[in-house]
Amino acid sequence: MSVHLLLSAGRGPQECTWALARLLHRLEADATRQSLETHRAQTVPGDRPGTYRSALVQITGAGAEEFAASWSGTLCWQAPSPYRASSRRKNWYVIAQPCQVGSPRTSFAEADVDIVACRTGGPGGQHRNKASTAVRATHRPTGIVVVVDTERQFTLNRRIAMRLLRERIERGDEAAERAVATARRHIHDELVRGNPTRVERPETPQPDPGFSRRR
Repeated sequence: MSVHLLLSAGRGPQECTWALARLLHRLEADATRQSLETHRAQTVPGDRPGTYRSALVQITGAGAEEFAASWSGTLCWQAPSPYRASSRRKNWYVIAQPCQVGSPRTSFAEADVDIVACRTGGPGGQHRNKASTAVRATHRPTGIVVVVDTERQFTLNRRIAMRLLRERIERGDEAAERAVATARRHIHDELVRGNPTRVERPETPQPDPGFSRRR
């Protein structure tokens, strides 16, 4: 099982890119504890070293979807700003959403195409009307249908029909790819500050048990 999770600082200040980096490390550590593997498929760096404007993480293993769901929504990193000492704000927000990466390509095989010879009316000569030279081609996996009657020979119309089917399938795949990319871009604008689904904080240093005794 594998799922991709996109984390984005949206249009937030530079502290949000810092918070995203901290949350990303926390997520990866949490995944390791749950015997899940993570891979940073893509990262967009922030303006400061070690920060990220966005990160696309692939999570793999049993329970990957449930884990991704637990890290989805508005995430909050609660800590003072490392860049503005005078700032009293401590809540920095990041959006995290599962997303699709790429779109499966449609395989094309002539064995998946049903060819039917047919007659067509209209202009084009007496021969075309009397002989079944037109082609109706149906690609069964997608349901795409083309009808070709531009040539007087059945074999030529069949060849054209196959080419047209390939082109229409390729255009459909390209449109699906664009839709996936658009959906991912929209995630960056879905960040809602406040009411986080998850709040994380820096780990508090544990006190030295021998400190009080040494005093």
